[in-house]
Amino acid sequence: MKACLVAATLVAFAAQRDASAAAAGLASADPAQRTHAACELREFGSQAAPFIPRLVALLEDASPVDPAVCGDRTWRYRGGENSTTPGEQAASVLVAIGAPSQPVLLKALGGPAWVARKNAAWALGALDSSEAVPALIDALKDTDAGVREQVAWALGAIGDRRAIDGLVGALGDAAPGVRKQAAWALGTLGDRRAVQGLMRALKDADAGVRKQAAWALGAIGG
Repeated sequence: MKACLVAATLVAFAAQRDASAAAAGLASADPAQRTHAACELREFGSQAAPFIPRLVALLEDASPVDPAVCGDRTWRYRGGENSTTPGEQAASVLVAIGAPSQPVLLKALGGPAWVARKNAAWALGALDSSEAVPALIDALKDTDAGVREQVAWALGAIGDRRAIDGLVGALGDAAPGVRKQAAWALGTLGDRRAVQGLMRALKDADAGVRKQAAWALGAIGG
């Protein structure tokens, strides 16, 4: 038994040492290296937890990077985009770490950098964090449309019906992307309280919003 414990300790130490080596690249002056380091660090999952502060600092890094720097380990959440960023990959590491990341992501959601807020919103949705729902509902009023759109996605991904009223309100957002994402989220939630708002959205000036509202109404059903 003692030998097994010693062996397990040595394996954990080696893994942590390897994670430290991967994390060193997060401070590189080269955005491609920062992105590559995040992709490597994600493979360590919860063992990357000691590097949460460095990863949070990276959330606001929007430097465009060719996703090929990470090969098939690139984590993508922006469909159709031909680039990634260090901030996006840092967010994916925080998701891989799991629950210990949630408090810092909530703090980043209310921070000064819109890029960090957007990446934090995605990560909270990917974590399926029901505890984050009140803060995400408040973030539907963020000053940046990209953040609001990502928040609407996160609320739909989490699937908590406390978000219904906020998402119905988001159907009147000034940005078509936010309205469209809110309609999608309401469809995934499947709550009939959204029907009236979605019916109005069928007359939206944007064709994409109208199409998504029609889908959502079908998803909610009779």
